[in-house]
Amino acid sequence: MEQIEHSYLNVRGLRLHIAHIGKDELGTVVFLHGFPEIWYSWRHQMIAVAEAGFRAIAPDFRGYGLSDQPPEPESTTWEDLVADLLGILDSLSIPKAFMVGRDFGAIPAYEFAVYHPDRVSGVVTLGVPFTPTGFSFDTTVPKGFYITRWREPGRAEADFGRFDAKRVVRTIYILFSRSELPIAEENQEIMDLADSSTPLPSWFTEEDLAAYAVPYEKSGFRLPLHMPYRMLHLRIKKADPKVQVPALLVFGEKDYVLKFPGMEDYIRSGMAKHFVPDLEIIFMPEGSHFLQEQFPDKANELLVKFLKNHI
Repeated sequence: MEQIEHSYLNVRGLRLHIAHIGKDELGTVVFLHGFPEIWYSWRHQMIAVAEAGFRAIAPDFRGYGLSDQPPEPESTTWEDLVADLLGILDSLSIPKAFMVGRDFGAIPAYEFAVYHPDRVSGVVTLGVPFTPTGFSFDTTVPKGFYITRWREPGRAEADFGRFDAKRVVRTIYILFSRSELPIAEENQEIMDLADSSTPLPSWFTEEDLAAYAVPYEKSGFRLPLHMPYRMLHLRIKKADPKVQVPALLVFGEKDYVLKFPGMEDYIRSGMAKHFVPDLEIIFMPEGSHFLQEQFPDKANELLVKFLKNHI
């Protein structure tokens, strides 16, 4: 990881951290992380695309990692993340880039392509399709579903507050790497679904865990609980939005997100292509929610192939 460099940009009143590598011979690729992540989740892909001739940039979203907390975290919107991305490109004089997002990072990747199609060469997302109407789980999942729990003001804060940041990140990585939805019983909290004796996934080391945990010790979880979890019901405000650039969606067959109500049918039936006409969909048989870390070589191969096909 030593070859990956780090900088800070002043964007819209905040100091945002970016990791970067590569010379921009073929173009720029912007990587957008999910939760409970930071730029580090894309470390394997950043090096791969740089070696293929691209410049890789991975910001920490506002309120995440080494980026500044906004003055009022609970006021953060999806539009803020899109505007921050535009500010990053403008600050670095990048006229056009590929957007690559996973988990909730897929949402600003797609929305940026809707609002600024002239600045986007293509979009790649892992584990989340474009769903412009947002997600609503209130009547379709058990009350103990993790998103339902985390959307309750104060509940996740109290749950997470029982442990240090390392234990919280560890538990969430374990839960999200499984193929089943994280659902707690009535007398449980989400953090109770894995204990300190539960092993980490084989592809995730203690060193990796520390790389995530240390920034969260500084930033805390105030903004991450708001963005994305308490904003998932809100989404793009443009009527009949379409992603008009080439797009690739990669899903692990064992990604728990496939068990979200209606998700698998939405993808496999082709409904997702109504909003993203030029969409290629690839399923990775053993892939989990973290397939870019679980199978980095395969993820890198798919990503670089897409990028080179759409230069």
